[in-house]
Amino acid sequence: QVQLVESGGGLVQAGGSLRLSCAASLRTFSSYVMGWFRQAPGKEREFVAAISWSGVTYYADSAKGRFTISRSNAKNMVYLQMNSLKPEETAVYYCAAEPTVVRLRAGAPDYWGQGTQVTVSS
Repeated sequence: QVQLVESGGGLVQAGGSLRLSCAASLRTFSSYVMGWFRQAPGKEREFVAAISWSGVTYYADSAKGRFTISRSNAKNMVYLQMNSLKPEETAVYYCAAEPTVVRLRAGAPDYWGQGTQVTVSS
């Protein structure tokens, strides 16, 4: 059974930083594109960042320059370093896994995590 387990969420002041982690129980982790999405209250889930098996990264415009996605294929882990956080980025952040970048960015990955809450206070 595939599991994606996020951790690292919490409460942070505006301008602060958080690092999210996602542990994946995928047998062929290195062949998956891994990504992060977020869903704020009353809004649709939106793409934040993705990273291919070889380390090619993709970011939403809102995340460029402030967020960094990385992965460890040896540890089956993916990370999201978030800096200069804004109150409007308060949301549940989800880890996702999908063999193709196109499907992942379209919000149709094979697997989702359960999410971790990030709250940014003003």
